[in-house]
Amino acid sequence: MKRKLPIRKNIRLENYDYSDGGGYFITVCAKDRKCLFGNVNKNCVKINCDEKDMVLLSDVGQIVENAICRIEESYNHLVELDKHIVMPNHIHLILFLLGRKSDEGGRPMTAPTVSQIVNQLKGAVTKAVGCSVWQKSFYDHIIRNKDDYVKIWNYIDNNPQKWTMDKYYCEW
Repeated sequence: MKRKLPIRKNIRLENYDYSDGGGYFITVCAKDRKCLFGNVNKNCVKINCDEKDMVLLSDVGQIVENAICRIEESYNHLVELDKHIVMPNHIHLILFLLGRKSDEGGRPMTAPTVSQIVNQLKGAVTKAVGCSVWQKSFYDHIIRNKDDYVKIWNYIDNNPQKWTMDKYYCEW
């Protein structure tokens, strides 16, 4: 007897073009929300270290960090990586899609969709690690105005300090 699997709910905004220019807040979780990417440096949180020292990245976490840092060049600068953080079991990104441009020959270039960017990021990390480290899907939020942007930017910036209160919190 075949077991019927639940149908996944579509969480994307209906009738929205995810390749349109604009800002997007993206969260992608590790498979089973395991702390595969590293650990928050508790000593750093107490003395308020530099952001890059807040999370001690594992080898897998460093692969994720490197893949994130290659996003802009992978898409010929049609995508701007504004802010990001690799947490122990998830990542946060603020991306700006710059819409349509023309290359040096005058040919139109279209920005990729958010889904294409996330899928390529997941694929690059999976290939480098040798197995998938990601849960299915991802969370996205369309940044609608400056207040929304500032709130999200601050959330990402303060994420390591609030790690033990985070909904994704787990021990390494």
